[in-house]
Amino acid sequence: MMIKNAKLYGQAGNWDIEVQGAYIKTIAAAGDIVDTNDENVLDVKGNIVLPPYVEPHIHLDYALTAGTPRWNQSGSVFEGIEIWSERKQIVNETKADIKKRALKAVKMQLKHGVQHVRTHVDVSEPTLKGLEALLEVKEEMKPWMDVQLVALPQEGLFTKANGEELLIKALEMGADVVGGIPHYELTREEGVRSIFKALELAVKYDKRVDIHCDEIDDDQSRYVEVLAGEALKLGMGDRVTASHTAAMSSYSNAYTYKLFQTLKKVGIHFVALPKANLHLQGRFDNYPIRRGVTRVKELLNEGINVCFGLDSIMDPWYPLGDGNLMSVVETGLHACHMTDHDYIVTALDLVTTNGAKALGIEEGYDVKAGNKANLIVIDSDSEYKAIRTQAPVLYSIRNGEMMVETKPSETTINVQAFS
Repeated sequence: MMIKNAKLYGQAGNWDIEVQGAYIKTIAAAGDIVDTNDENVLDVKGNIVLPPYVEPHIHLDYALTAGTPRWNQSGSVFEGIEIWSERKQIVNETKADIKKRALKAVKMQLKHGVQHVRTHVDVSEPTLKGLEALLEVKEEMKPWMDVQLVALPQEGLFTKANGEELLIKALEMGADVVGGIPHYELTREEGVRSIFKALELAVKYDKRVDIHCDEIDDDQSRYVEVLAGEALKLGMGDRVTASHTAAMSSYSNAYTYKLFQTLKKVGIHFVALPKANLHLQGRFDNYPIRRGVTRVKELLNEGINVCFGLDSIMDPWYPLGDGNLMSVVETGLHACHMTDHDYIVTALDLVTTNGAKALGIEEGYDVKAGNKANLIVIDSDSEYKAIRTQAPVLYSIRNGEMMVETKPSETTINVQAFS
């Protein structure tokens, strides 16, 4: 395959990309590659080529369940957990049912240029059928998508007698990442204990860590400092991710300044979920209503890695979503006051390179010679315009093969003044 006249993300000029088999062989200025007689030529006409989108935080085992057995009337995180627990008691869903829903959600993600996914999976249910289903999804999707599974004790690690046992079993079954939800444990002490246990298990089983951390509008919910401090002591900061951290938007500036000094030392990653947390947070406030999106701009300005994720596709925590990360970027830029030019033109980092760092897949991820020919083409010739117009993915290429192709919409304005 020869991809001609590509604008490489973040670079000037147009480029030709020669693909041989599953790998990128050569990248050179447009017109400089000697004719290879390759009949499979794709002229992208100056549109941006970039590495595939990375979804760092989704719940595929929950996908497409919104409204069953009931809708989340308060819109809160905690009612979502209650509804999910009720659903498990009422709906006798099989492993095949879970897998079918997850694959539908994956198809939505593929359509939007996602090729790397980290999905959390509930391991509070004794049969672990959700994990079994997603292990099968992971294996079947290997040719088209890389999937990491986070073992999440959704109902709390120590709120159930067998919570720790189930988490360990999930890791031994093949979950890639140790999860946790300390703010949902019964006491602060058990929340702290759950973090220590998650990191202990990560060391024992050689896993990464991704904690649902401080997803609450409580300025005293400060598990992120516990996570960062322990990760620093263990020397494993780069293998640790804090997801949500919504409470950080309620912290005082004095405390946040102190916290950031630790975060800069330890190097943990952050996942912000702008759409989900704008929906979920502030539900117990009178005006002014907090919006609960973590301090993305401030973290980035301190050199701390942050990426954006969607979190949900139609489940008890978020009733919308279709796998489109471009819409998450736009929402996040607005929510985080990041609509000045410099943030806009680098915004796609939040769903590409930054996500790759958090997942530990940055080696071989970029579009460059010698790497796998995994890339997407979006319908824009500039980074600024891509965000402004919500540029769709035109092509998604995996291992040198065309995986997804979308024809852009065409509009005719039948107004005489424009003729």
